[in-house]
Amino acid sequence: MFGLSPGLTAAGLLLISNLFMTVAWYGHLRFKTVPLVTVIFISWGIAFIEYCFAVPANRIGSAALTAPQLKGLQEVISLLVFAVFSTTVLGQAVTPRQALGFGLIVVAAFLIVGD
Repeated sequence: MFGLSPGLTAAGLLLISNLFMTVAWYGHLRFKTVPLVTVIFISWGIAFIEYCFAVPANRIGSAALTAPQLKGLQEVISLLVFAVFSTTVLGQAVTPRQALGFGLIVVAAFLIVGD
């Protein structure tokens, strides 16, 4: 993608993928009056778009990273996207304790990716 390395391309696609998945999983929390079955189908449609980025990310990324490394990278990106989404869209800031917990997960993921 755009002459980037497979690892950077995978990271970019995983970022886009996680933006869609975070909206699919948590966006409906802003619309609690919408019937659950409706948000399930809307979330399912959004998740399909997410897959259109996640699958190529993993296929391309596998040229440079192992599957466990790709999963570790995905977890770091997922936590960062979620923290921003929770704060900006849901108005629920990550507490210091939660940030520390996320940080420990990020450290673990970096140990996996740096393998």
